[in-house]
Amino acid sequence: MLLAQRSGRIPGLPAAAQTANFCTMREAVEENGSPELYSPNPEVRGMTLLNREAFKRTVVVPVLKVKKEIVHALVKALKHTVLQRPGLKRVIEDPEDEGSKLVILDPHQVPEFSLGQAEQEVLKHLNIPPEVSRYNLELTYENFKSEEILRAVLPEGQDVTSGFSRVGHIAHFNLRDHQLPYKHLIGQVIIDKNPGITCVVNKTSIIDSTYRNFEMEVLAGESNLVTKVKENNISYELDFAKVYWNPRLSTEHGRIVELLKPGDVLFDVFAGIGPFAIPAAKKKCVVFANDLNPESYKWLLHNCKLNKVDNKIKAFNLDGRDFLLGPVREELSKALVLEKEAQKPAVHIVMNLPASALEFLDVFRHLLVGEPCGAAVLPTVHCYGFSKHENPAKEIQERAEASLGASLDGRCATYLVRNVAPNKEMLCISFQVPADVLYKRPCPAEGEEQPSRCTFCSFRPLLLCVNAVTAWH
Repeated sequence: MLLAQRSGRIPGLPAAAQTANFCTMREAVEENGSPELYSPNPEVRGMTLLNREAFKRTVVVPVLKVKKEIVHALVKALKHTVLQRPGLKRVIEDPEDEGSKLVILDPHQVPEFSLGQAEQEVLKHLNIPPEVSRYNLELTYENFKSEEILRAVLPEGQDVTSGFSRVGHIAHFNLRDHQLPYKHLIGQVIIDKNPGITCVVNKTSIIDSTYRNFEMEVLAGESNLVTKVKENNISYELDFAKVYWNPRLSTEHGRIVELLKPGDVLFDVFAGIGPFAIPAAKKKCVVFANDLNPESYKWLLHNCKLNKVDNKIKAFNLDGRDFLLGPVREELSKALVLEKEAQKPAVHIVMNLPASALEFLDVFRHLLVGEPCGAAVLPTVHCYGFSKHENPAKEIQERAEASLGASLDGRCATYLVRNVAPNKEMLCISFQVPADVLYKRPCPAEGEEQPSRCTFCSFRPLLLCVNAVTAWH
């Protein structure tokens, strides 16, 4: 577990001692290293109720007896040989000599309590006797890492879960079946070994609800699930039991916001508590944010105020389809009557509901009515989806095309966001909505002549037929 490292040059030491680099020690670690220093008492195997006292054990470690005045020089010269273990002192008092100290060496680096030639050269240069002594070192629960504790407790050969998502003061696990009998012990160990974590939860259901939250069980600590997080230098507050938040999406949130320029328009269809919307507003974009979950909507408004962008974001509590057919269509219609292309801001539509967002793309079919204006800027959609296909990018594109009813060949880009589970990827497909998909051309009523062209925009008819859904003027 400790990797042998190359030693740096030490002024004043013989060249032989400096160039050895302890290469032979690396081999000794692999062949003869004892795992005892990293293993609790084996009697803790199968423990389900945490008993910290049961982890105690005594191990024999190599030590060097050194005069107090040269301890620092020795530790610096043998920095890769002395014990480097969090929570354990590497220099201790010599119970038999007040003028000396005991320097603990790493037993993995000093197999069979015998120093290598390079170390002996160092000792010779510092006038330190090369005798290695044995010392009984007591290890306690505090000296072991969480992964070592869990590996000692869970059945041999079983996977040990040491990774988790941290959301403020909450540690979030997805435990496997064989780990469930030890769930409360796991929770307490995580609290003990991670400062700042005061609550550990385990997901007990998949995200299949309308509001994208999931059931969870508190394994250890307090039951307070209202927490604070910071992502990309922006603070958010949320109730983790009632809204969706995934810290693994931080990079993706930043990537999309980086595409935006001040003055651009962002429609966030499934906004959650605002990880796309709020940084976009801070970037001086015009933002329309929506979420169907009343709790997400509540915390979205709260976080807008918290970050002082509540007057820059128009928030909605609608179904995503209703949001697209209502506010989005209305605002797009307004934006597209601008006369000069230079005045037209770029429009981005984010649809981060990977379980079903691709199914919403059919809304863009003839969303607007009229002739496509030559100067119009078509909206760019960033739509997320899950895929278990062997070619996930191709599969995501095909599903998007099926919803749009048009080909996206050469007109889209797919981006791998993250691996969700074995053989399950989360991707983002980005594309400009094709004009022939977005616009429904009006036709004159039967028996009527083609209406004259608009004096404001020569590309659009002044009047629309009675069958048109939306009038331009």
